[in-house]
Order: sequence, then structure tokens, then C-alpha cells
Amino acid sequence: SVFETNIRIVGGLVSGHVLSEYVRDKYGRMEWYRGQLLNMAVDVGNRLLPAFNSTTGLPFPRVNLKTGLKGVDPLQLTCTACAGSMILEFAALSRLSGEKIFEEKASKAMDYLWAARHRQSNLVGNVLNVNTGDWVRRDSGVGAGIDSYYEYVAKAYVLLGEDKYLDRWNTHYTAIMKYLNTGPLMTDVHMHRPTTNSKHFTDALGAFWPGLQVLMGDLKPAIEQHEILYQITKKHHFLPEAITSDFQVHWGQHFLRPEFVESTYFLYKATKDPHYLEVGKKVLKALQKHARVTCGYAAVKDVRTMKHEDRMDSFVLSETFKYLYLLFSKDEELFLDINQFVFT
Repeated sequence: SVFETNIRIVGGLVSGHVLSEYVRDKYGRMEWYRGQLLNMAVDVGNRLLPAFNSTTGLPFPRVNLKTGLKGVDPLQLTCTACAGSMILEFAALSRLSGEKIFEEKASKAMDYLWAARHRQSNLVGNVLNVNTGDWVRRDSGVGAGIDSYYEYVAKAYVLLGEDKYLDRWNTHYTAIMKYLNTGPLMTDVHMHRPTTNSKHFTDALGAFWPGLQVLMGDLKPAIEQHEILYQITKKHHFLPEAITSDFQVHWGQHFLRPEFVESTYFLYKATKDPHYLEVGKKVLKALQKHARVTCGYAAVKDVRTMKHEDRMDSFVLSETFKYLYLLFSKDEELFLDINQFVFT
């Protein structure tokens, strides 16, 4: 997966490099460090580049890290989030390594997605063909399939300071709040018929949205949306994978996802309201009581039965626990100034 390899492996290596240099230069530790992690990130980045050899410049969803596109199922369909969540890691990689190609490829993909938005609604769809550029699924939301595209538009402005990303964010955000924010939970609509709902449930990935609203300065709707998600979480101990518009469980799994905790963290940082510490405490207690197993934390098969699945995704450590740790940490306890960093 080009998307997963980028956000987890390239992103992890670039972050590791930045933090290693930070610790070396500020604290005189890791004196031996000479950019080894950055070299590895460039290596992985180069192995992902063949994915961008499509007609549109949108990346193919899968690539073979040894042979490129050779021998890979020529699947031409990709989700908007998959194609639109490369810019932060690839731009950082270019600027740290001096090799411009990574940022150029990711930037071109972002430009294509922006151009492919529906010109009346200013919304994007969910799935498109990387060679024809045609939309295959036109449902539009802030959850699965689209979520991190909007996040990366916003954070590309924060990280890179390019006005085009802020302009795009403002345009998309106005459309989202006009068409998707019609009920207590964010709803999915058709990008070409934005007053018509495209499904009757909301997925858990959309729980990141209040955090992004906080980051971009719109606090009131973030507080309201988060509170609704919290009430659902209290009822089921965890946020189910999908909830219907009348708050019934649609999909009962819970993979210990970070998005709700992430939004809780950003809301606490913005408001300093101790309520959000209580929310975090509730999440932590549920994890300890219902997910802790001998060798880690197990995903929950169904929040109604609390039976486990034999899986623990990498985001549990890299995100869920990271945000919980940061939520309960005092600024003076952290070895770095968190405000100088962008979380991908």
C-alpha cells in the first residue's frame, strides 16, 4: 500500500530523523547520528515513486518495493485519502534531502484532486481512476476514503506555508460545513447532489474532524461534535466503527483507533477545560479494562459483547497512546516544544 507505507514508514523514518537531530543538537545525546534514518526514508521514497507513473499523476494504490509496478495487480482505482495524503511526508523528505522529486510528485497529486472537485459543491468524491481521473464513487464525507485528504490540505499550509493550501482548505471547509453539517453527526452526501445523503451511518474515522477544526480555529462546532461522540463512547465504552444517524451501532468493531483521543487532545490544548482530561481518563480506563491482554491491547470485535480480535494495529502505539500521553503531560515534562511540530 503506497498510502500506508508513506504515512507509517516514510513518515516514521522522517520523524525519527528530525527528532534524532533535535536530541543530538539540543541535548548533546546521540552524537553518532549522521542522518541514517533520512537515508532510509529516501530509499523507501524512491521505491514508492513508480506509483506516480499514471496518466494523471495520481499514485497507484499499490507498488512492489522491489520491482515497482511490475507484477502488481494493475488496480487503477484509488481513494481520495490515499492519493491526497502524501504531501507532508514527501515535502519534508524533499526539503531535508534536497531531492525535489518527492515534493513535486505529491504536489501534482494534490493539484489534480483540487481540480477534480465538483465545481458547484466544492466537495470531492471517495474513489477515482488514476489514469482517466474519473470519479468512480461520488459520495463525499469526512470519514473513510477522504478523511486525511482534508487533513493534509490544512496541514500542508501549516508545514509549508503555501497560500494555495489555505485557500483550498477555506473553500472545502465552507462546503463541508454547509452540506455535511446538517445533523448532530457529520453526514455523507453526493458530491454532485450535496443536499442528498449518500448513506445513513457515520464511521469512526470522522472523529478526527473536531481536532482538525480546532487546529484551523473553529472551536464551537468542534466542541459540539466531540461531545456527541463522547456520549456515544460513554454508552458503549468505545466508539463503534460506525453509528447510524439515530445513534444505533451500525458496525460494532473497535480497533482502538486514535481519532477520538486526538480530537480530545486538541480540544484540551485549546480550552484547558478539565472536562477533556476526564474524557481521556474514561478512554484509558476502558482500554485497561476491556482491551488489555497478555501481549498488548486487543481490538474489540463488537462493543456490544466486548469479545476480542487477535490484532493490534500499529496506530495503537504510534497514535492512540501518543495522544493519551500528550493529553496528560505537562508542558515542562516534555523534552520538545510540541508547538514546533506538525502531527501527520
